[in-house]
Amino acid sequence: MAKSELYKQILVSLPGQDYPIHIGENLLADPQFLRSVVKSRQVLIVSNETVAPLYMEPLKSVFADRQCDVVLLRDGEQYKNQESLTQIYDRLISASHHRDTCLIGLGGGVVGDITGFAASTYQRGVGFVLIPTTLLAQVDASVGGKTAINHPLGKNMIGSFYQPDAVIIDVKTLASLPKRERQAGFAEVIKYAILKAGDLSNQIRLLLKDPFSEADLLPVIAQCCAIKVSYVQDDEKEQGRRALLNLGHTIGHALEAYTCYERWLHGEAVAIGLYCIALLSREMGYLDQSGVEQVDELLKLAELPRRIPIDINLDRLTLLMAKDKKIKNNKLRFILIKKIGECFIEDKVPADLLQKVLKLAVEGE
Repeated sequence: MAKSELYKQILVSLPGQDYPIHIGENLLADPQFLRSVVKSRQVLIVSNETVAPLYMEPLKSVFADRQCDVVLLRDGEQYKNQESLTQIYDRLISASHHRDTCLIGLGGGVVGDITGFAASTYQRGVGFVLIPTTLLAQVDASVGGKTAINHPLGKNMIGSFYQPDAVIIDVKTLASLPKRERQAGFAEVIKYAILKAGDLSNQIRLLLKDPFSEADLLPVIAQCCAIKVSYVQDDEKEQGRRALLNLGHTIGHALEAYTCYERWLHGEAVAIGLYCIALLSREMGYLDQSGVEQVDELLKLAELPRRIPIDINLDRLTLLMAKDKKIKNNKLRFILIKKIGECFIEDKVPADLLQKVLKLAVEGE
């Protein structure tokens, strides 16, 4: 058995709660470590049909001396819904889980979001631990306490802010990740590179130009987590600065909803959103052309989509944006880019200019 190695531990400090993000290799192969993190005598592991065959049995064996139940969800963003949530509630109630139970979310962002929401609402709140197994979940979705399910009319419309007891990031889980899933995760990494000036852009370039191992991702994952933690600690409930983390997501979420979450992975939709926002920032006079080219270059390196397909009706896409959760005072707000490392919230985007930018993105300027 490979020896577990803890690369870094990041502490999230919030009013009334601190919790660790453990980042390392082979952490799931270390029963002693896992038992030290999950202490409850009742455990419910939530996973999906794709991830469970890879990691479920070894994880269950760690808790063989306790009550350990399992819920397997269907895999895909389209299943982050009320039906899947009810599956979790049904198992918790039928197996008599109490308020001191611990839910474990083993999987990507969908599993993490729905596990967290179930934990936040079951018996008015129980503990949960996240074990993200995708790059996107490791650098973004598992950090910060956003939990949610989707509604047919919009993404993440039903949710809560509810922090986990711990996050366990084992980069070895990325070895089994399909290339498309791995590349989609880089959309969120690129988002952080745009938000915060530094060497993250260069790290991305170096990683993507040559073959890399899971261990090579450790510094990037740790840096992304640290950036997000800084936003979350300043603004846990997203009343101000944390909203900047939604860079690219207003358009990305609308694209996902437009296609019923079946055409793009979340990161792919965000990538298109990032490109559109770079264009919008330029058209509004904030970002120069070289900034647009930097964003485009990083997305190309990650082999991510950047253009809106021609079959997407832009009027309908705009209507879906109008359901965005970041609307304030009836104004749709976008996160725009002044330069790499400096973003801001803008609620005065002319409708005709937005349409122009969307058309530019379709035409592939």
